[in-house]
Amino acid sequence: MSSTPSTSPARNGARRKGLVWVTAVVLAAGAAGIAWWALVLRHAESTDNAYVQGHVVQITPQVAGTVVAVLVEDTDAVRAGQPLVRLDAADARVALEQAEAQLAEAVRAARSLFANETPLRALVSQRETEVARAATDVARAEEDVQRRTPLVQTGAIGREEYEHARAQLAAARAALATAQSGVASAREQFAAHRVQTEGLAPERHPAVQRAAARVREAWLALARCEITAPVAGTVARRSVQLGQRVAAGAPLMSVVGLGTLWVDANFKEGQLGRLRIGQPATLVADVYGTRVKFRGTVAGLGAGTGAAFALLPAQNATGNWIKIVQRVPVRIALDAAELKAHPLRVGLSMHVTVDVRDGEAAAAPVASVASAAAPASAASSTPSTAADDAIEHAAGERVQRIIARHLGRAAASAATPRREP
Repeated sequence: MSSTPSTSPARNGARRKGLVWVTAVVLAAGAAGIAWWALVLRHAESTDNAYVQGHVVQITPQVAGTVVAVLVEDTDAVRAGQPLVRLDAADARVALEQAEAQLAEAVRAARSLFANETPLRALVSQRETEVARAATDVARAEEDVQRRTPLVQTGAIGREEYEHARAQLAAARAALATAQSGVASAREQFAAHRVQTEGLAPERHPAVQRAAARVREAWLALARCEITAPVAGTVARRSVQLGQRVAAGAPLMSVVGLGTLWVDANFKEGQLGRLRIGQPATLVADVYGTRVKFRGTVAGLGAGTGAAFALLPAQNATGNWIKIVQRVPVRIALDAAELKAHPLRVGLSMHVTVDVRDGEAAAAPVASVASAAAPASAASSTPSTAADDAIEHAAGERVQRIIARHLGRAAASAATPRREP
């Protein structure tokens, strides 16, 4: 009993000391939390409703045909312009040969048409000469009749000779009328011919151009029997099979451009007031965890919420109404070097934190943020059409070779290549 009073003060002192330490730790943690909020959290907007997005290019044939070769499989990496599928090209080759034969025939017909201009011009000159000769005969016959008229009245010549002179005058006048009709006919023929050739070269004649267009069409159809990748990426959703008959526009597979990915971060509408184009962002992918952090930049703001573009948009004007916080997709551009070092896939989950200190000085409504996003959308990438341009150029060169060969060497040197607009 004598030890109780001595141990009680010691226990109380230890208890007070422990409470002081606990209090100090709580206060320090609270101060650290307040400092962390004031220095970091207050200047950031974050969301885990974010997903990786990219260009998913659907591969479709431009012509119908039977599949004779499938050159890629799902998950294969392909280059831009690499062949993916080949269609049976036999019918296309036959159509091209027919079109080339028609073009050659049209060129030679045009040459013949232009060559006929000189004979028609000579025919007009010949008919005009005949008119002049017939007019001279008429004048001579009229003089003969005028000389014989007083002589027949005096009886110096017989009536028969006078009637013969008058008959020659009538025949000369008939010959003159016939010659004049021949001149008019020749001139009409020449004018009709000039309508078809005036202001044109043989290679510019409409019939030749129409046949050349058919050759280009057949050449494009033949070239399109080999379906190539429009962009570099990874093959996904391959559905085409060998021997399958496919129609133009039927989906065969997709190519995902994994080198040009971005993140759509769906921020709440209350978070948009401080977001600005160009603000830096830090992203963490679930597939890598916190050990890998991606750096990004706010590139644009969606034109509306997800509900606004839904297949069945909400009708809040009917029935009972409960407010639901909406989200707007914000595009975050990623660094290409980081994507190469740590590849991502479309649809992966991300956690996004945007540093909004640049937008706190002057808060602006959402409309101004949307207007600032317009230039960023204009810079979005589109698939290259270099392969199609090369095919059209090759078709044009083939047409020019055919035209030059059938126009002859002299005409071919004067011919100028023609590119379709």
